[in-house]
Amino acid sequence: MELNPHDLLRIKDRSSLIIDGQEPEWVAAALTLAPYVVVRRAPIEKGYIPVGIRGHHRHERLAAFLHKDDVGDTITPQQLVVQKQWRKSLRYHQLQVLQALDDINEIFTFYRFVWGPVGSVGFELVTGVPTVKDTSDLDIVVLLSCFPSVKTAQQLVTELTCLPIRVDVQLETPLGAVSLVEYSHGKERILLKSIHGPQLIWHPSK
Repeated sequence: MELNPHDLLRIKDRSSLIIDGQEPEWVAAALTLAPYVVVRRAPIEKGYIPVGIRGHHRHERLAAFLHKDDVGDTITPQQLVVQKQWRKSLRYHQLQVLQALDDINEIFTFYRFVWGPVGSVGFELVTGVPTVKDTSDLDIVVLLSCFPSVKTAQQLVTELTCLPIRVDVQLETPLGAVSLVEYSHGKERILLKSIHGPQLIWHPSK
């Protein structure tokens, strides 16, 4: 089973989740409404996948583990793009952040990048639970086999900045993820989010 951070997993049974300490009261209601967890950026050991549970409020987040045998379905951010899932949303005409996905799809298609929405937008598109607000940022992950040129990154930032919403893009590579904006600055050191924690690395273009 190949998994990446931000993939959403439907759990077969809530009792199969392993939580360190006492389970907060909001967890049962959240998983009853939407039996999905998100893959965290951490090592998968002995078949146990590090996952996160989302509640209704921003402060309601909980780390847990789920064994691979207890996964029902896996939905990747990229699948949401292939299916144009945002156009099927009942709130598509209500939320600017969902409508902006059409423009973003056009931009990334031009660069031939494989991408997908994550965060609250991705969660709502998968579960149907209204988690997106008018003020929500749009979190995007781009899957890359290698880093793009700094010039390409700068062009992307310029195009995305013209959109009427704030877009936060993470470039996801086999080594880990870096911020598109930080990468586009071309500084000698940048922050890499890896499965072993954040690391300062030499800019790949150096």
